Amino acid sequence: MGQTLRAAAAALLAASLVAATALAQKAPEVMVEATRLVETRVGTAPTGAPITSVSLSYGVSYEDLDLASHAGAMELEKRVKNAAGAACKELGHQYPDAAPKEAECTKVAADKALAKVHELEAAAAKKPAK
Repeated sequence: MGQTLRAAAAALLAASLVAATALAQKAPEVMVEATRLVETRVGTAPTGAPITSVSLSYGVSYEDLDLASHAGAMELEKRVKNAAGAACKELGHQYPDAAPKEAECTKVAADKALAKVHELEAAAAKKPAK
């Protein structure tokens, strides 16, 4: 029994170390967050229904891109716009009456994420070439 408990503890410790190492080596990514507003009716309050914000985030990896190059920067921007569209489309499926509509949601989500992308591109351009 004691030997089984020690083996289980050792396995748990090993799994924890592997998980910690994986987290420490996380690939660089940009978060794209799509947000929509949903009206939900909770009772019959005279002031109307509360508005709830729902969001969905996607991580967009750029580990394989050279952001100092025009092609790499354009590819990351394309990935971010695609992720924004996918997130807003998914929110539209889950909450069809939510606002704003898909096109506006996509634009807002992409614009927010592209601000971070442009910072990354500027930082990459300032780094000396390898």
